[in-house]
Parts: sequence; structure tokens; C-alpha cells
Amino acid sequence: MSEDVRLVAWVRGRVQGVGFRWFTRAKALEIGGLSGFALNLADGRVQVVAEGPREGCEGLLAWLQGDDTPGRVDGVTEIWDTPRGGYDGFAMR
Repeated sequence: MSEDVRLVAWVRGRVQGVGFRWFTRAKALEIGGLSGFALNLADGRVQVVAEGPREGCEGLLAWLQGDDTPGRVDGVTEIWDTPRGGYDGFAMR
């Protein structure tokens, strides 16, 4: 049985105004089994919170760190935690 986890990631770079949240949501839905959100922060970063199977969260993190994202990612800081629940699907905020 797969362990459920919570991933919180802060993505730095040119990640606002380029469809980053939309593509992050689309990737989370493509992976499947993930709930959470992508949110633009006032300092120009995007915060991504994803809960679900560890493999799915790791896949989303690998995509965030990869070269296939819109805009330009300069770095990703992440923390792992236990799921808190309360999300209905994966949203853009």
C-alpha cells in the first residue's frame, strides 16, 4: 500500500504570468490521485501544495524541477509532511 504524503514546494524564477499554475494543475491531474493547489505569492514565487501517494508527489516535484515547465524555474524548495486533508481536487488559487 502506498504511503500518502504532503508536499509543499516554493518555486522561484519567472513563474507568474506564464500559465505556471494552470500547467501545474494539469500535471497533477495527469499524475492522478493528488489534491491540493498552486498559488501565486506576492514575492513572485508559486507555492504548490500536493497531497496523495508519495510516488505521485515525487513525480510532481520532479516535473517542477525539470525543463518542461512554462516560464523559467530557478529553484524549488520543498518540505514533506503528513497529509492534512480538506482539499477537493487540485485547484488554482
